[in-house]
Amino acid sequence: MSTAGATVGSRLADIVGPQHVITDPARLAAFAVDNEKPSAAVSPQSSAEIVEVVKFAAKDQLAIVATGARTKLGIGLPPRQYDIALDMTRLDRVVAYDPGDLTLSVEAGIPLRKLGGILAEHRQFLPLGVPYLSQTTIGGTIASGVDSPLRQMYGTARDYLLGMEFVTGEGVAAKSGGRVVKNVTGYDIHKLMIGALGTLGIITRINFKTFPTPSASRAFVATFQTVERACGMRNRVAQSPLAPMTMELFSPGVAGLFAGKAAAQIEPNSMPENVISGTRWTFTMGFSGNENTLKRYETDLHKMAEECGAVDLVVLSGSQIAAAFARKREFVPIALSSSPAATILKMSVLPMRMAEALATAARAAEANRLPWVAMARGVGVIYFAVLPTERNEEAKQQAAHASNQILAACAALGGQASIPWCPTEWKSALKVWGLERADFVQMQKLKNVFDPRGVLSPGRFAGGI
Repeated sequence: MSTAGATVGSRLADIVGPQHVITDPARLAAFAVDNEKPSAAVSPQSSAEIVEVVKFAAKDQLAIVATGARTKLGIGLPPRQYDIALDMTRLDRVVAYDPGDLTLSVEAGIPLRKLGGILAEHRQFLPLGVPYLSQTTIGGTIASGVDSPLRQMYGTARDYLLGMEFVTGEGVAAKSGGRVVKNVTGYDIHKLMIGALGTLGIITRINFKTFPTPSASRAFVATFQTVERACGMRNRVAQSPLAPMTMELFSPGVAGLFAGKAAAQIEPNSMPENVISGTRWTFTMGFSGNENTLKRYETDLHKMAEECGAVDLVVLSGSQIAAAFARKREFVPIALSSSPAATILKMSVLPMRMAEALATAARAAEANRLPWVAMARGVGVIYFAVLPTERNEEAKQQAAHASNQILAACAALGGQASIPWCPTEWKSALKVWGLERADFVQMQKLKNVFDPRGVLSPGRFAGGI
């Protein structure tokens, strides 16, 4: 243990107790962010303890990275400085839950899987079917900003997040919003914390609107010879009265990805056979309702698919839906485990431009001799993964060239793109946060307001914020 680590650990032990502080280098490796390790890790159990930890860090010019299950620490840039890992997993209580009012208040460290079980007892749920579901915490899910297939119907977390409590970089406990669906507490400042990677505040408590669990559901799957026809099916559904719960398109290569060893290790429930095509583009849609509603959806979808040129059609139910949903929910970790240098771009375009965006991205990858797969959500969000077979300098340059072309093409389509996941040593060569943003000056101002001393995850966000 270094002298600096011992000193920091001693100060932290005074706040939370020595049994909740780690200074052993071997154990600290678990808290590394892009190969950067902290001098100490601390596990507070209350917002008051977090306030004291942050005040200590600010006074001594130490940098803090808040962590949960540590499944998404690879998102963003390496921290410019990293002294203290703030392990939030002891803050794992349900603070308040009113099933009748559909409102919930939880601490940031509660595992999403545990929370799902509690809500299921009242036939309710949060539409946060996000990657790494079996491990991730609610705070990490919100701070990382990852989305879910269920955003098609329910939107993203900002649409049902009612309020939040957090600690600023000056060690001030703050709150925004409330615990009820209708509140008039002013600006929704808490929504700035979504996807900010903890650079603006340390989330301690989150209030949500919950939703009734659907009574019954089905999944419709159709395959098409081209991406244009698959996107045409998406457009037909969007223009119809149907209200999908989920809607995704998969490139042909995803079939092999979902059938591989990596997929089985990450999500043991097997994908139903012959659902995702290995040679064609696959359109998938989940829907729910009573029996009459389900039959109407099936009839309408069959007609639309045939008119759009579908090759194969299938409807899934029961356990088949759960297995299929699980694999597409875990698309990102499966892709990351399927290549030694997986690099995943997230593209956001208008839904009507998805076919063009996907075709352009595919051309860029193939021009640089890179294998690729893609998953596109019906709302216009595309996860495009390039999967080099080697992790060397040549592959890095190929990925850099391809990603630059994709970022530029996405901007030309009126969208934006970033690279949430790539090898650590490639981050200096890739534009992780995408092209330069027009609102960067405003982002800097917000950082200075919430974290004037640069204590919280310095350097990890866009532009090195």
